[in-house]
Amino acid sequence: MSETQTKATRATTGTPLDEVLKKNEAKALATHLDLHTAGDLIYHFPRRYDERGEETAIHGLQIGEQVTVLAQVQSVAVKPMRQRRGNILEVTIGDDSGATLTCMFFGQAWRERELKRGRWGLFAGKVSDFRGKRQLVSPAYQLLSVDATQDEAAEEIEEFAGALIPVYPASQAVPTWVIARCVRTLLETFEPPADPLPATVRAKRNLVGIGTALREIHRPSSKEALFSAKYRLKWDEAFAVQLTLVQRRARAAAAPGRARPRVDGGILAKFDASLPYELTEGQATVGEEIAADLARPHPMHRLLQGEVGSGKTLVSVRAMLQVVDSGGQAALLAPTEVLATQHYRSISAQLGALGRAGEIDGDPAGTQLTLVTGSLGAAARRAALAKVADGTAGIVIGTHALLYEGVDFHDLGLVVVDEQHRFGVEQRDALRAKAATPPHVLVMTATPIPRTVAMTVYGDLETSVLSQLPRGRSPIASHVVPPEKPAFLDRAWRRVREEVQAGHQAYVVCPRIGTAEGDEEEPPGDNEPARRPPLAVLEVAPILEEGPLHGLRIGILHGKLPADEKDAVMRRFAAGDLDVLVATTVIEVGVDVPNSTVMVIMDADRFGVSQLHQLRGRVGRGAAAGICLLVTESVEGTAARERLAAVASTTDGFKLSEIDLEQRREGDVLGASQSGKHSHLRLLSLITDAKLITESRAEAAELVGDDPDLTKYPALAASVAALVDEERAEYLEKG
Repeated sequence: MSETQTKATRATTGTPLDEVLKKNEAKALATHLDLHTAGDLIYHFPRRYDERGEETAIHGLQIGEQVTVLAQVQSVAVKPMRQRRGNILEVTIGDDSGATLTCMFFGQAWRERELKRGRWGLFAGKVSDFRGKRQLVSPAYQLLSVDATQDEAAEEIEEFAGALIPVYPASQAVPTWVIARCVRTLLETFEPPADPLPATVRAKRNLVGIGTALREIHRPSSKEALFSAKYRLKWDEAFAVQLTLVQRRARAAAAPGRARPRVDGGILAKFDASLPYELTEGQATVGEEIAADLARPHPMHRLLQGEVGSGKTLVSVRAMLQVVDSGGQAALLAPTEVLATQHYRSISAQLGALGRAGEIDGDPAGTQLTLVTGSLGAAARRAALAKVADGTAGIVIGTHALLYEGVDFHDLGLVVVDEQHRFGVEQRDALRAKAATPPHVLVMTATPIPRTVAMTVYGDLETSVLSQLPRGRSPIASHVVPPEKPAFLDRAWRRVREEVQAGHQAYVVCPRIGTAEGDEEEPPGDNEPARRPPLAVLEVAPILEEGPLHGLRIGILHGKLPADEKDAVMRRFAAGDLDVLVATTVIEVGVDVPNSTVMVIMDADRFGVSQLHQLRGRVGRGAAAGICLLVTESVEGTAARERLAAVASTTDGFKLSEIDLEQRREGDVLGASQSGKHSHLRLLSLITDAKLITESRAEAAELVGDDPDLTKYPALAASVAALVDEERAEYLEKG
């Protein structure tokens, strides 16, 4: 018995690793992999499995092949290394055919004690060539029992040759084989927890027990057993997330709130009557869903997703007016000052006199809008906050400045969050906390979300989708401008000039601001050779002014500009005083200049699929068709070019979101990279496990419907809390 096994007869998930393993092993796992308990290690799953080849005769081995051979040790020699200190153990093995093979072990002379001449064993590894001789470098091996019967030897051979070898997420200091050895030691004494899944669910979904799953995922007895183990553990992850979200939705539905029903003849009715166009069918349908939610005495929690330009803002304005009609206030939270200011201007224009109550040309039956941003002067800020506090401002639009102490609402009834993914849950909660009773919440995103993501990340929100574009919106054509056709770039700049000469405007988007910002760091590429730094606004703008766009009125916009400068540039562009706006992604959302028809995206391969889709939504917003030109130095056949080709091939945001999901690390979507804890999802794939996620959602809804707090299933409740801890739950909530 090892020194470690005498310390604890049985190890549970909470047992410290230094009570199960050798001290130096436990310390290495804690220091380099943040694994401290038996539970941490047992849930540190292999990322893949290497498969030993079937037993092969030595004479038939091919270079580069992964093989297993049954052979006898013929000679053993320890030799010094030529180039550095240390030694090499060289073992010659042979089989019944007379063929031989060399096995090389570096710095492992101690193996000479067990690799005795005459011993038979199984040796597995990749065949390489050294000076015309075939060899295995540091092969895995298993020596056959000296006194084994023929049947026992055959069984050992079959078990070894067919083994699936786990390969773990590792570090340089703690390689995968060390982790595998530690897991084997742990499994000798590990006592699996009581199975948290209700027996009815296990039977209905044909799931193996938790103990079996945890053993088989580390030491699979067969491919079938490994599949069953993975399926069970994926189910646990999906079920934990879905239970959390279903519980949250149930609590939200039962929470006390304040109904904000429609009022006949109010501001909303006047606004609808003043619209110069009809609502799309989608806008009307979603509007009815939201109106019904607002009329209930429980807080609405709804996600509104739709394509760029599908009319989400109009839907949110109508919801805000319904709340104002009922005597409450609405707050629209935007991620940037540019977007907040743009919303303020566009909503003011939409409301007209209805948004200027109290002013000379205002409608006395209307309301007031106010803008709250961090760059407001002291006097303007005091005036804005006074309107918010006394209820004069029915609609308040702002950035995170709305969250600060000193911003007090008279009666906050609705929070509209634009571009949900840019706000943390703490920020949203800070705004909600400014209401006397929990306000209704409408979350908007222009990034279409695949169904599995919506179900896993936004599953506590009711979802509405706007898929139609409003009348008057024009189609957008997208084209890749590749490096192998330099004439295409010249043509792109000529096209910009043509659009300007036709009375339209253009955007040129760059991934970086420039040296004034000190942002010289090169972002990671697509496993391509080292590349130049990304193109920058402050570098590209002067080149265009002096070169292909000479004579055109060019403006610059980026996030580091002072707020008043940003505002002035946007005003000039919106008024048509600038022909071309060279900008960063600060224009990605919310910027609405219907006269802009062409966008050139420089270094387009440096942007993600969803971001490119968002960016091109800035053009074609008026009667004239839009065009988006994706300029890249990525060559054909690379992942980056495939991504750009996909964007150019379709304007269907939902299709693109699936492509985006396939190319991104799913951990980024699910929050795995956001948490330093061991509570994030390890096995679940949003792409390949859609059916499992759907089934787990159905089971979660049934279970929570019968037992909202899982009081009948304490082990399950504890398991959910472990997999979806507070930090994880917050990430899920903020998406």
